[in-house]
Amino acid sequence: MPREKTTRRDTGSAVKFYTEAQWRQLSTLRARAVEIMAVLDERGLSSIVHGSVCRGDVSAHSDVDVYISQVVSSFIVELALERGGFSILNRELVHATPFHAIKAHIYLEGDSVVTLPLTSPAPIELEFYRFGGSLIQEEVLKNKRVAGVDKRLILIEPTKEGHIETPIIGNEIITARKIGVGLKIVKERLKVLMRRDEVGRTGVYLKRQLAPGDTFEALLKSISDRDPVVRRRVQKG
Repeated sequence: MPREKTTRRDTGSAVKFYTEAQWRQLSTLRARAVEIMAVLDERGLSSIVHGSVCRGDVSAHSDVDVYISQVVSSFIVELALERGGFSILNRELVHATPFHAIKAHIYLEGDSVVTLPLTSPAPIELEFYRFGGSLIQEEVLKNKRVAGVDKRLILIEPTKEGHIETPIIGNEIITARKIGVGLKIVKERLKVLMRRDEVGRTGVYLKRQLAPGDTFEALLKSISDRDPVVRRRVQKG
C-alpha cells in the first residue's frame, strides 16, 4: 500500500459521501472489532478500537486496531484470543523511542491487531488514540462515530452521509478542541508525520519478532538485561 502524504496547507474543508460499498466495509470492520473486544471483555480486559473504523473513512486497506490500555500479562491476552477462536499470526515487541511505553503487538487474521503496553504508557501516549479517533465496545455497538485525524493530517468529522475533512495545519487549536485532546499531542503528531514525509518512514528504537514458544515478558527481560535504555524504561514501570 502506498504511503499517504500529509497535507501541508489549509486548502479548506471538503465534504465526502460514502458509497454503499464503503458503508458495508465499515460495518464489516466494526463487527470484527466488536468480536475481538467482546472476547477480551469476557476476561476482564477493557479495550478500545481506534482509527478509521471509529471515524468512518475506511478503505480496502483499512484494518482493525484494538488497544488494551492497562499493563496485563500477555499470556492472558493471547489465551483469551485463542479461546475466542482467533488465530495468532505474528507477534512483535516494539519500543518506538526510549521515552515511550514498550508495547506488544499481536497480529490476527483478517488484518486485525491487538496492542497492549508492557510498561505503563504516559498520559500523552493515551491521547494518541483519541487523536486518531477511538471508541469502546458499547459505542461501536451503538453505531457511534467520532472525529479524529488521519495519517495525512486531515481532521475527519463524521456526517450522516460520510464525513467532512479539513487539514489540521493552521487549525491546531480547533482540532484539539474538536477531538478532545491537548494541543501538545496535536503538535507532536504534526512533527512526527511531517518528518516522515521529509526523511521517509520514521524508525523505531526496537522491534523484535517473537519466536513460537516465546513470551513477551521473557523476551523483554532478556533485552533489558543487555540494553540499558530498555532496562531504564522497564524499571520506571
